[in-house]
Amino acid sequence: MKELLEVIAKYLVDDPDAVKVKETEKDGSILLELTVASEDMGKVIGKQGRIARAIRAVVKASAVHGEKRVNVEIVQ
Repeated sequence: MKELLEVIAKYLVDDPDAVKVKETEKDGSILLELTVASEDMGKVIGKQGRIARAIRAVVKASAVHGEKRVNVEIVQ
């Protein structure tokens, strides 16, 4: 899931080298923290958060087989 999030984010931004994903597991759930360059923040979030919601939906759908809950946070 971490790799999936990295691939999606790198295709969206202008500076793919600045994309970082930190994975933390706690209480049976996984937290993925996505960090991008400050000028690329709008591209990852999108208008009214539509792209961010789509990213979260894709990552959560890929986690269905893993039986763990996944949360994606976009960190500045």
